[in-house]
Amino acid sequence: MDEEEKKPAGCGLLVLYNTVFRRRPSPASPRRSATSNSTASVSSAPNSVDNGSNHSNSKRRRPIAEQLPAASPSPGPDLQKALVSPNSSKPAIVHPTSDKYTPAKRDTRPRVSGISTDLDNLIYDHQRAKGSSMLVRASSGNVMLYSNLGNLRAPGAVTPNRNVLDYLPKTAKEMKSAAVMGRGGRGGAAEGSEAPVSMCRALSKRLDPEELKEMGNEEYKKGRYAEAVALYDRAILIDPERASYWSNKAAALIGLGRLLDAVQECKEAVKIDPCYFRAHHRLATLYIRLGEPERATNHYKLAKNEASAKDLLQAKAMQVLIGKCSEARKLRDWNNLLKESQTAISAGADSAPQIFAYQAEAFLMLRRQEDAEELMIDGPKFETDASTKFFGAPRNAYQLSVRAQVDMAAGRFESAVSLAQLAARIDPSSREISAIARKARMVASARTMGNDLFKASKFEEATLAYGDGLNHDPQNAILLCNRAACRSKLGQLEKAIEDCNAALNLRPKYSKALLRRADCNSKLARWEASVQDYETLAVQMLGDEAVCRALQEAKAHLIKQKEEGEYKGTS
Repeated sequence: MDEEEKKPAGCGLLVLYNTVFRRRPSPASPRRSATSNSTASVSSAPNSVDNGSNHSNSKRRRPIAEQLPAASPSPGPDLQKALVSPNSSKPAIVHPTSDKYTPAKRDTRPRVSGISTDLDNLIYDHQRAKGSSMLVRASSGNVMLYSNLGNLRAPGAVTPNRNVLDYLPKTAKEMKSAAVMGRGGRGGAAEGSEAPVSMCRALSKRLDPEELKEMGNEEYKKGRYAEAVALYDRAILIDPERASYWSNKAAALIGLGRLLDAVQECKEAVKIDPCYFRAHHRLATLYIRLGEPERATNHYKLAKNEASAKDLLQAKAMQVLIGKCSEARKLRDWNNLLKESQTAISAGADSAPQIFAYQAEAFLMLRRQEDAEELMIDGPKFETDASTKFFGAPRNAYQLSVRAQVDMAAGRFESAVSLAQLAARIDPSSREISAIARKARMVASARTMGNDLFKASKFEEATLAYGDGLNHDPQNAILLCNRAACRSKLGQLEKAIEDCNAALNLRPKYSKALLRRADCNSKLARWEASVQDYETLAVQMLGDEAVCRALQEAKAHLIKQKEEGEYKGTS
């Protein structure tokens, strides 16, 4: 009885093992059935069943003693001592075929139970395999790659500790405090250094909308209009019933050249506060720039003290000028149209597509194609749908048709066809625009056919193809120059020079026509005319070796021709 009392109690030992040295099972371990007695692994799956009891618990792990093989029903005294030794920092594993034990590596996997266990194991395996902690948990059912996530921190990440509030543009008061810290404060930046400006802090809901507005004002004064728009947007999101936020955003959009968007913001401002005079004045100014003097007059009146008598006179004068432009176009008085449209632009309609279209059309009809092209390059351009909604279908279709004609004159035939067809779809009732679209298709088709024939060395057929395109558009300098190339190949040098002259009358800086005419004059031994053309080309095409070489050769032939003429004269 004494010896039996000295034996350790089995239940107490099992409880101690289970409490102190319970190990997490490997997710890759196969699940065991409740009736399996022969196991070779040390740990069992979480859902294994205790064979020695009449009830089961799917989330209990069997004690280590129960997991030992049948050949070793209980550990010896030495092994028991080692397992429960207070100096041991790691649990022990008993090998099935030996009484020896070896320390096991501590399992550092996150101990999470439930449906997300597999996900945590997956993340753990990824971190061990890649040697990094770039994969972090976003929620119970998602993962995300850790990168520049503001103040979100991944376990073990080495990126600096950032906070989105550190990157919001500083107010004057904050910048002053930062400067004091930089001179002598603890942990401050060096004097004269400035923290990188980012819009991340602008998204913080902790900021007051008035503070956001003031920060937007500071960005606006610095000319950083996109940043100002973002700050005003945030203020509007927090408090959309403040008309000043919308009006200030309109000012920033004007700085970005987004006038139609600015109009919408001003409309929202006066809708919120009909007595917001500054917004009415800003809206009226936008209407003047966009060539809408009637609307401008209405809002100048609503602006009351914000608008002066000069503003009202400007709107009235603009209305008169636009009326004169419309009348001159109806009369096909292109010189007068050119004059009145230029006056309207100088008077304030610097972003009115219709006024620019009037002037460009006048240039085209006066055979000043290069001037028309330069004007449309610098002219206002708006998104098609927004422009149609604001100006109306007929006016937007008209300015698109003029752009199509300018592109066709410049040799951008595909773009011309696209714009002309778009204009015809916007205003299908206009016969004039439909005719322009039809003309663009015919000219583009003729040019394509002529180019294909020229490449196939069928110069006679190519001449006829280009001629067919010129029947639809006699003033097309590109087709004239292409036909001159065909005639030069056919030896029709005089006719080629005539085509080049016609093209240069339309486009004086057309280098291809100049080069072709210089070559034809060289073949006709007209060295003086050839030298003049090559000298012009040398200025236009600085550094072009072929042009410089051709110029030197033409000059040499001219000198020789003059010497021979003098010699013949003395004889």
